[in-house]
Amino acid sequence: MSKQKIGAFVVWDYVVFAAMLLISALIGVYYAFAGGGQQTRKDFLMGGRSMSAVPVALSLTASFMSAVTVLGTPAEVYRFGIMFGLFFIAYTLMVVLTAEIFLPVFYRLGITSTYEYLELRFNRHVRRLGTVLFIIQTVLYTGIVIYAPALALNQVTGFELWGAVVTTGLVCTFYCTLGGLKAVIWTDVFQIGIMVAGFLSVIVRTAVIQGGMGNVLKHARMGGRLRLWDFNLNPMQRHTFWTLTIGGTFTWAGIYGVNQSQVQRYLSCKTKSEAKLSLYINLLALYVILSSAVFSGLALYSVYRECDPWTSKKVAAPDQLMPYLVLDILRDFPGMPGLFVACAYSGTLSTVSSSINALAAVTVEDIIEPHLRSPSEYTLSWFSKGTSVFYGIFCIGMAGLASLMGGLLQAALSIFGIIGGPLLGLFSLGILFPFANPIGAFGGLLGGFLMSLWVGIGSQLYPPPPWRTLPLPLSTAGCNQSQAVQRDWHDMIYSTSALQVPGVTRTPIMDNWYSLSYLYLSTLGTLSTVAFGVIISLLTGGRNQNLDPKFLLNKDDLTQFTFLTAKRKSQVEVSKQKSQISEVKEMDASVSEA
Repeated sequence: MSKQKIGAFVVWDYVVFAAMLLISALIGVYYAFAGGGQQTRKDFLMGGRSMSAVPVALSLTASFMSAVTVLGTPAEVYRFGIMFGLFFIAYTLMVVLTAEIFLPVFYRLGITSTYEYLELRFNRHVRRLGTVLFIIQTVLYTGIVIYAPALALNQVTGFELWGAVVTTGLVCTFYCTLGGLKAVIWTDVFQIGIMVAGFLSVIVRTAVIQGGMGNVLKHARMGGRLRLWDFNLNPMQRHTFWTLTIGGTFTWAGIYGVNQSQVQRYLSCKTKSEAKLSLYINLLALYVILSSAVFSGLALYSVYRECDPWTSKKVAAPDQLMPYLVLDILRDFPGMPGLFVACAYSGTLSTVSSSINALAAVTVEDIIEPHLRSPSEYTLSWFSKGTSVFYGIFCIGMAGLASLMGGLLQAALSIFGIIGGPLLGLFSLGILFPFANPIGAFGGLLGGFLMSLWVGIGSQLYPPPPWRTLPLPLSTAGCNQSQAVQRDWHDMIYSTSALQVPGVTRTPIMDNWYSLSYLYLSTLGTLSTVAFGVIISLLTGGRNQNLDPKFLLNKDDLTQFTFLTAKRKSQVEVSKQKSQISEVKEMDASVSEA
């Protein structure tokens, strides 16, 4: 399909974009030599466990909010309305669960790879299966987030698509390999500033053009985009209050709670209190990014409410709507289109670099080190850097698969649901169920993965019908075109899918079981894993095992209980002091009388 170009980059756009890349690379160079460089694997993979809460919090946010967020979320709001903003509830629940359940156990054990826990709690076979699933999940997701900004570049500048893909991967690999986790975290801090600035440039400029944010909101209300609440309990409907909050919580908890890319960051903090604080500060940053993305989607609708670029074939895919808007409304401001593309690119660099670092960590800790005889820290450090290079190149190749997966946002979340859900269930089984044994863990993970994979593949082969997705109407009345081909959101998401089977008569299982909301894939995988694991463990003598309590969640791990315990201890100490003072006074009085 031919796309209508409405402008191109000018010199200042290239300057802004190149400056972002250069600063990111220089941060990697700096941490390659600062403090003597990355001498050990702990320095390279964990930042020497010396990081403080604020940079880790911003890094968590930056790596979580990738180019998929920058490009996919505004397009989602543009087409479906602001209901997507209900994810703020899921974010809140996810952070609380992570900080109070998973973090205390992982931090107490002092592990580098989260999958070390699986061997300590269960056995090596469970650890290996978990590691393999994590690697598959991460390289697939990383392929998507590399492809997304390359698509933006191709749309707004005419750059060669795969040239941009290769550039993304190489820049990430460069600074990640040189500077390790410290470079990853501090480039994330820089890049999240770029992301916010990119969103704000779109929101502010749209408000100026449309005569204020009041008019932007008015247009959104008239177009039905401000409908927030839908309490339909049907799990087959794509987005409702329940899918976004419950399904979203399970999906994001699979990322923050047990995914190596995120866990590795807060475990790099110097104390457990700093690690918990980083998660709660990160929550505030998540609110800011989510709000920015939602308002950008409303801005997108306000500008194109009467002439939808996708329906009128001015862009080839919905993920190109935001870069198209940027070049449309900011082309008279040299450097501003470059800022937005740098925004999308920053999201990618932060996510890909964290993925590369995490993949290197699990490969060295879970696969390479167990097969080496007494390796030195120097040797393991070089293995870590070598695997970083390998995964950087490999993830570039995976971007090719991403080009066949249709809508970026849903594809990314589906991957996390299919694999992340069962992994979340496996760790939950180990931390929350004392009687869970290795047989139950292995069987539960396998059963949960097969369940979510069954539904996930079925939904790709037989996409849900339009009445499950409930797209909002688009208009081409203001386009002055003699012909405008109307398409719906169902077609927009799946028309590029290589897995779709044409000419197949739909059956009840397709319209129901395979139409399960993609946000419930993680919920299905988690609950199936726990259910299978509990049943198998009970049937295979799980109650008879002797388990070290340090592998389980203890009541003192919870912030609330910790606070109450500290308060009680303080009260006891005060009571003792008062008692001692009273005794001393009584003795003094006795002496005086004598």
